[in-house]
Amino acid sequence: MTGRLLVRNVRPMGGPAVDLLVEGGRIRERRAGIAIDASVESVDGGGRLVLPGLVDGHMHLDKTHWGLPWRPHQAGPRIIDRIENERRLRAELGLSPAVQSARLARQAIANGTTHIRTHVDVDTEVGLAGLEGLVATRQALADAVTMQIVAFPQSGVMIRPGTVELLEEAVKQGADLVGGLDPATIDGDPRGQLDGIFAIAERHRAGVDIHLHDPGELGAFQVELIAERTTALGLQGKVAISHAFCLGMVDGDRLAGLVERLVDSRIAIMTHAPGDRAFPPIRPLRAAGVTLFSGSDGVRDAWTPFGNADMLERAMLLCYRSAFRRDEDIQLALDMVTVGGASVMGARGYGLDVDCQADFLVVDGDAPAEAVVNRSPRALVVKGGRVVAREGVAVV
Repeated sequence: MTGRLLVRNVRPMGGPAVDLLVEGGRIRERRAGIAIDASVESVDGGGRLVLPGLVDGHMHLDKTHWGLPWRPHQAGPRIIDRIENERRLRAELGLSPAVQSARLARQAIANGTTHIRTHVDVDTEVGLAGLEGLVATRQALADAVTMQIVAFPQSGVMIRPGTVELLEEAVKQGADLVGGLDPATIDGDPRGQLDGIFAIAERHRAGVDIHLHDPGELGAFQVELIAERTTALGLQGKVAISHAFCLGMVDGDRLAGLVERLVDSRIAIMTHAPGDRAFPPIRPLRAAGVTLFSGSDGVRDAWTPFGNADMLERAMLLCYRSAFRRDEDIQLALDMVTVGGASVMGARGYGLDVDCQADFLVVDGDAPAEAVVNRSPRALVVKGGRVVAREGVAVV
């Protein structure tokens, strides 16, 4: 933690202009005309917006090609095509997970992200090398970003004997959550994969975050299996399903039943509004009480040439694909990349009130909706009371 910082003339969430006095990593005062002495660092916000620190709730930091020469996309359209292409490139390029993850994490920080949940590949080929790199990055950037790590079986679980044991070892060595991947289509054994994953979570009281791309009724069936295990093991509030395309494919009655299961088991849903398929309907899920969050997913990697680790842009994409135009709907998307993600990550003291953690960004705009639409460079990013980025450039 740093000393004291005064950010003058800013408008939290577009409200009246105030000063924010930060001390000991927290917001200690929030009012106009705060007097300070010469020992306090002072920054003029110029009447800009202040938003709470952005939350990227679904990244793959270990996979990124960020900072490397441009590489044309080569993978086929299916999930398994992308897995196999990535495995080939991983062996061919020999990239350092520590170096690459740090590059992309700094880009996220420059864009105002103060909290990241990242998945890291764990399989019988790469072992725990990716995890070791991510743990190193988490330690190196601990003062600039809060990071959770999900041990992710990108190559499958049941079809690769030894993966369950590696996932458990990853949790022992620093992963915060255990992940899964399409238990039906990747493993052909949904109950087997889920039983293995949830057993690890129960033993270590770890969270669970499962990639579920499977469509329609096949995906819906697996949502029910996940909800069943979540409730049986008392893991309510510690489980997320990422992507969950099936929720955007089933009919109204079926969706209503699944939503009821999600709410009862307090399972959160991550969507990044993919451009090529259906995705969970944001407005009805939110209205029903489902916790929603979002993330960059892959950024400039073997899976996609797109992405820039900007969660305001991700909020814009959520709005664009959902046909959101009104400020209140744009705010819903902004909530997914702020308070929704913070809730899923268990961030304490998150927000812009007095005594909250001093994690925030300063950006141009008359209203939060305009910040999402314009996505201007972040004038200032503060994490734990420390300035970590200025004018769109990380200073860590």
